[in-house]
Amino acid sequence: MSHPFEIDLHSEFLRADLFLAMGQPIEAAKVLVPVVEAEPGNQAALELLARAYFGSAQLGRAEEALTRLVDVAPANGWARRALARTLERQSRGDEAVPHHRLADALGAE
Repeated sequence: MSHPFEIDLHSEFLRADLFLAMGQPIEAAKVLVPVVEAEPGNQAALELLARAYFGSAQLGRAEEALTRLVDVAPANGWARRALARTLERQSRGDEAVPHHRLADALGAE
């Protein structure tokens, strides 16, 4: 029996995706934080959270989410490229280089 206040993680993920699609990345991030806390290895939730943080220029938080995603899925070329771009936006181009190289090797756009 589910508790009436239990978070429906999938519904919250979809709600966050909708907020992001509507150009509301801050709202998306607020919805996603408890989803990622409940499922720290959920790659889709981490990716969406990283996109929300990047989209709202919360670059430190985007970097943290992307670093977690790369730790969970080292062969995720999208995550490598996004991490590199996040580092570049923080004027840390030297740190971005190895992630760009890995993204290239993985065939990421």
